[in-house]
Amino acid sequence: MHQVSLTVSTHGRGLIEISREVEGAVRESSVHTGLAHVFLRHTSASLTLTENADSTVLEDLETVIARLAPDGDPEYRHNYEGDDDMAAHVRSVLTTNELTIPIVEGRLALGTWQGVFLWEHRYQPHQRSIVVTISGG
Repeated sequence: MHQVSLTVSTHGRGLIEISREVEGAVRESSVHTGLAHVFLRHTSASLTLTENADSTVLEDLETVIARLAPDGDPEYRHNYEGDDDMAAHVRSVLTTNELTIPIVEGRLALGTWQGVFLWEHRYQPHQRSIVVTISGG
């Protein structure tokens, strides 16, 4: 087992590719075959595995999630930190805060156009904490 904590600085709402950082944890572990478990320690951001070649995919994902969890919905009761507060929590629940990715020949077994992304759901910048646990041999 090998475990690494990562800190990612966000610039506000949007997707940040963290594939390189997770891949670095895999290299450090020297695991040839196994699993990388990536866990985000927050409830107003999430992780996702998606297209990393065309940035319009990321823009379209924002458009879709905004329809599903709009900021400032008058039905929300939780708004302690602003109009994006409850929407960020809903977005996090609709996506995920953890990913498990196979390791094959010492590398993440991502598809050709796949990337690992941290998805910040708040407007303000944040420091996000991620725990990457590598298991295998």
